[in-house]
Amino acid sequence: MGQQSTGPLAGVKIIELGGIGPGPFAAMLLSDLGADVLRIDRIAASDSGIAMPEKFNLLHRGRRSVAMDLKKPQAVEAVRALVAQADALIEGFRPGVAERLGLGPDACMAVNPRLVYGRMTGWGQDGPLAQAPGHDLNYIALTGVLHSIGTRGGPPVPPLNLAGDFGGGALYLALGIVSAILEARGSGRGQVVDAAMVDGSASLMTLMYGMRAAGVWTDERGTNRLDSGAPFYGVYETQDGLYVALASNEPRFYRETLEKLGLATAGLPDQHDQSRWPALKETFARVFKTRTRAEWCRIMEGSEVCFAPVLSMGEAPQHPHLKERGTFVEFDGVVQPAPAPRFSRTPGAIQRGAPHPGQHTDEALQDWGIDAARRAALRDAGAVQ
Repeated sequence: MGQQSTGPLAGVKIIELGGIGPGPFAAMLLSDLGADVLRIDRIAASDSGIAMPEKFNLLHRGRRSVAMDLKKPQAVEAVRALVAQADALIEGFRPGVAERLGLGPDACMAVNPRLVYGRMTGWGQDGPLAQAPGHDLNYIALTGVLHSIGTRGGPPVPPLNLAGDFGGGALYLALGIVSAILEARGSGRGQVVDAAMVDGSASLMTLMYGMRAAGVWTDERGTNRLDSGAPFYGVYETQDGLYVALASNEPRFYRETLEKLGLATAGLPDQHDQSRWPALKETFARVFKTRTRAEWCRIMEGSEVCFAPVLSMGEAPQHPHLKERGTFVEFDGVVQPAPAPRFSRTPGAIQRGAPHPGQHTDEALQDWGIDAARRAALRDAGAVQ
């Protein structure tokens, strides 16, 4: 049986047509917040390009897996039976694929008019590039995100796949699904949520596009207030070859930064004199190299300097602040980020570890109302595994 959740989405039922990247991350977020998410995996393993044991595929945590061959009409009919009970569905195929499978919005809403149909793509459901392949890096390249990240005179730097897949994709899909479910409870009508990573990535750049329009942001990388151009907002190497992050934007924070660096009486130029930023950065860099990262942590701790050590993924879970807050947890033998955000009355939780494809086929189908005779017929037809 499915576990009882205490999260704010407890009681919400979601079908996830298995994919990779942002769709699974959105499903993970919804599961962490209490939704009962049933993942429909392929019987044949999909090619995600990342080979690792399933327990480490943390994007799949929290839900049960049913393995189906969606090319079999019996499997498609079974999914429709599940959809009839669901609040939402998530799919991440190229535009038109779900329709060809018989699981597009029209077919699904015919059996459940209240269904929220969440679609996750890179380029969107329409437009000249709708059918083109792509990944995170391509989507953020098109929207101005990638061009804006990097140091002066250097090439653009890929920000992992955080801005496209997860920030611009999964988070917008999750927000869209929850918003549409809320609306459907009043109207009685579902709708399609078209979450495109190009749209979400562009949305994440709203502040920068506003600053550019105002003439206080330029297209030259590494020359702006938040892109490593400002001496008071950047990363500096320490004596031991490690790094610290400085973000003392506001004048009072900047003044204390100068105090802690021993530069308060050095006759430095005004904080906002951009023509002097390159020279000031060199001064900051020279000072930071005089002590180790640990020494700078001791100097800055308890002060009004916006400062943090740059920690590796191996170090981060051990930091005292993150340990006290429980920002990372060990679940199923794997150290991983805990559910976020936090709720005072209905806390979210990791419901279970990442499943093997098809691990819960019989159990989950039974819980979702597919009787024993129909489950046997599905197995006999090769529609489930």
